[in-house]
Amino acid sequence: MKNDRKIEHHLSENLLMRYSNGTLCEAFSLAVATHISMCDDCRAALESYEAVGGALLDVSEPEEMSDDSFENVMALIEREPAQAAQVTVRSESDIPSALSDYIGGSLKDIKWRPIGLGVKQSLLKTSGNSTARLLYIPAGTAVPHHSHNGNELTLVLKGAFEDEVSRFGPGDVEMADEDLDHQPIAVDGEDCICLAVTDAPLKFQTLVHKLVQPFLKI
Repeated sequence: MKNDRKIEHHLSENLLMRYSNGTLCEAFSLAVATHISMCDDCRAALESYEAVGGALLDVSEPEEMSDDSFENVMALIEREPAQAAQVTVRSESDIPSALSDYIGGSLKDIKWRPIGLGVKQSLLKTSGNSTARLLYIPAGTAVPHHSHNGNELTLVLKGAFEDEVSRFGPGDVEMADEDLDHQPIAVDGEDCICLAVTDAPLKFQTLVHKLVQPFLKI
């Protein structure tokens, strides 16, 4: 997925380091991998973290391993959730390859489910307690006003949205936590498609959205 605009909102150092050392859950790893495939700056930063990690391994003192070390490692791998696809450089597709593996194709292959006011979503299958979804927001449409019980990472794939923080276009990420109360609005002129990842349910302001929240898994 080619992105020629200058990306203004990037991943945090903490997310990049956790992705590098393999401690992120699958859903957030997917968001990081997708952004990195669109962003030269964050991809270069990730390569730096990985180079530092490799250098530290080179100078570390070797430890004697027990006889059952191999069996223990294999058992741990089987218990751990699968990680998102490895970072790949941008392609000419309309969606990064790290994400296309989860939807089985391109944007036209996404199976959308209406969630109200023209907004649609498509839940992606990931392991663990965090949730990944694609959101389709028609141009000029606002999503319900909400705050957060945990963390939410939103990556714009197409179009743009604005909220109380800033304007976010293709490749930009917004990281929200319990302190952010906002209402994203897709800018006029083009429908907005985002990848949104959360580790806890959102906190909606209106009763109707609170009632339907369990059914929409938001």
